[in-house]
Amino acid sequence: MGIFRSDEVGVGDRVVVRRRLPDTPGHYTDVIGHILSTDPLTVRPQSVGGLPSSAPAVEIPAELVQVVKRLSPRTIRNSDIRAVEVATAKAFPGIEHTWTADGQWLMRAGDGITERSNSAAPLGRSAGFAPLPLEEIAAFYRRHGLPVKVLIPERIGRPAEKLVEAGGWELGPEIIVMTRSLGDLPAPEQEPGLIFSVDDQPDEDWLALYNFRGHPLPVHALELLRGQIDGRMGFGRLSTPTGETVAITRATLTSSEDDRLWLGYSAVEVAAAYRRRGLGTRLGAEMLSWGAANEATDAYLQVIATNTAGRALYAKLGFIEHHRHRYARMPE
Repeated sequence: MGIFRSDEVGVGDRVVVRRRLPDTPGHYTDVIGHILSTDPLTVRPQSVGGLPSSAPAVEIPAELVQVVKRLSPRTIRNSDIRAVEVATAKAFPGIEHTWTADGQWLMRAGDGITERSNSAAPLGRSAGFAPLPLEEIAAFYRRHGLPVKVLIPERIGRPAEKLVEAGGWELGPEIIVMTRSLGDLPAPEQEPGLIFSVDDQPDEDWLALYNFRGHPLPVHALELLRGQIDGRMGFGRLSTPTGETVAITRATLTSSEDDRLWLGYSAVEVAAAYRRRGLGTRLGAEMLSWGAANEATDAYLQVIATNTAGRALYAKLGFIEHHRHRYARMPE
């Protein structure tokens, strides 16, 4: 089944079902579509592009089901996956970054904490077909005194995926990359008494709220937030009229090879006394509008697959799943 989409499928999910043909032993056929029922398994075949259709539903007896695999909500091309990952890499370049000799893997070394700035990413057009240049990647991270980590986006990171599937590597959590267009954005809902602003650099109040997966980052890691990227950074916040910072987020504006300008949206934090008031949604809507005002055409974000609350928040902001990726660490 591979290392992606291991979570349970449910009603509404787009899936591929491999079923055995009852009258032809040893032969199988695939049904791709959206689940209407899980018991019995009933799938409505998809329309072009992976969109829901009105085609007749197909009920598949349990004894004929070989494999059920969750798919992304829409049909996604490999070039679209690469576009998002390139824009992300430009937003998290680390302190030093360089390409492998074959020009297919971007090696990044930074604070040693966050994977996005401390991993090799398969961003070349042929990275999914060429062998993983592991010796060269390992030498790069040894020189920096860092463990060897690779980013594995589904499909375009297949050589690394095969290596991890063979065993021995430490695999990080499954991460969902979500995207949305920045056209026709609704106006953010306003809560009286809170002011939205975006700064080019984070101040101490902003940094005091910033966490990485629930834990404050050390000072040397926070300093990278003030560093240079191949694009523009924006540090958004909601504050009271007295200047108290109550919610923060980090945004980046970087481009992909197809000349799209992407808003990267991350690091959403709300002060404990202000939670459960919809400020995460308000802050997200404000940042999307800020991105559109600065000529971004699309937005992306990343959320751990098990973070159901975060996924619900981002779905409310109009994001849908685009693809998934994981980080893997080579054994010492």
